[in-house]
Amino acid sequence: MKLLYQTHSPYARKALVFAHEAGIADRIEVVHHETSPTLRNEAVYAANPLGKVPVLLRPGLPALFDSDVICAYLDTLHAGPRLIPDQGEARWQALRVQAIAQGLGDAGIKVRWETVRRPEALRYPALREGYTEKLVTSYDWLESELDTDGALHVGHIALATALSWLEFRALPDFRAGRPRLSAWFDAFQARPSMRATPLSGETHD
Repeated sequence: MKLLYQTHSPYARKALVFAHEAGIADRIEVVHHETSPTLRNEAVYAANPLGKVPVLLRPGLPALFDSDVICAYLDTLHAGPRLIPDQGEARWQALRVQAIAQGLGDAGIKVRWETVRRPEALRYPALREGYTEKLVTSYDWLESELDTDGALHVGHIALATALSWLEFRALPDFRAGRPRLSAWFDAFQARPSMRATPLSGETHD
């Protein structure tokens, strides 16, 4: 399998960290591709009509795209405990943490557009503040609601990669006044799967 990847994408990193945690990273060739809404990458578009990474290329099978879908597929390829629980409240907790993580990444990208990526004369401060509020409110929710003592699941992976990217891009701080979330994140950052997939690079528009 090949994973079309970007070294500064939290979503691509999520899929690769998941593969490491599932013990199947050695079965995947990682191929870096630069993408952005203003920079068309023909190789990525050929596999994903949205033109985004991550994309998982499977020999003899259709490509899979979106990190949630790729993680769900990878979870069928290993013999260990499922990282996406099959049923019960454990499943819904994992999926709702994953949803919060997805929202953090999406909101962070919007904040970046209104601070550093869009030409200054076209930036919309009210939109930046609205997405910043989504980040801060989600940080507060995680401080009280995140399950930090149970089995590892996809939500943890999605969250750790999202928070790492927010910190990498110097977006609104999730640490201040949130010791529980900060301690969990620091512990997760030390996992081999995170150390093997460092963020690097800049977005090219």
